[in-house]
Amino acid sequence: MNLILLFANDVWSGTTCFLANGRRTDHIRSVLRSSIGDSIRVGLYGGAQGSARVEAIDDSGVTLSVQLTESPPARHRFDIVLALPRPKMLRRILRTVAEFGVSNLHLINSARVDKSYWQSPLLSQAKLSDALMAGMERSQDTIAPVVHCHPRFRPFVEDRLSLICNGRPCWITDRGAPVALSQTPAAPAVVMIGPEGGFVPFEIELATRVVAQRVHLGERILSVDTALPSVLAQGLDVD
Repeated sequence: MNLILLFANDVWSGTTCFLANGRRTDHIRSVLRSSIGDSIRVGLYGGAQGSARVEAIDDSGVTLSVQLTESPPARHRFDIVLALPRPKMLRRILRTVAEFGVSNLHLINSARVDKSYWQSPLLSQAKLSDALMAGMERSQDTIAPVVHCHPRFRPFVEDRLSLICNGRPCWITDRGAPVALSQTPAAPAVVMIGPEGGFVPFEIELATRVVAQRVHLGERILSVDTALPSVLAQGLDVD
């Protein structure tokens, strides 16, 4: 953890927060090896971040004196539409979008998505939150991406995609596209990434007929967990 996430339902007394024994206190004790008087990085889930002074460490937990004076980091300029990956990859995907500060992740169906993927326990709200928080703690963020699940491809594209884009460009990744994502304008956009093997021709045709424009990520064939960070790295705002 590079940030200890605090929650509104923790035990607060003014600007003092008590953390009962658990994963966060284990990290403070065993990884940070904090002592009374030490300062650690903290953030309120969904809100501001700052620092906390360790006021007490005992058998029941850790007491922190908290000062939240900083805004969360800026959000990524891309929202992501992603064909649901296989479960063992999904946890890494969720952590990645949280680390990059993506506001919205839309998980969609595709012809090459196995129907059993939609039954994964990782799609439960609790498991989604755990994976996202791991990315937030690593990247020092307090705002969680919102994960939307759309188990039917055609209704999503025909009924939802234009509303999601809301006037922003929509780029759909296709290895045979004439333009690279890196050549597109540096502006907020929605990027669609297919499953292993890519979107099938019907899916690309439907998406482009509605709103999307085809882009490629280079000559090489990329796995989903390589394509996603490649897309997000290209969407970073660099001064």
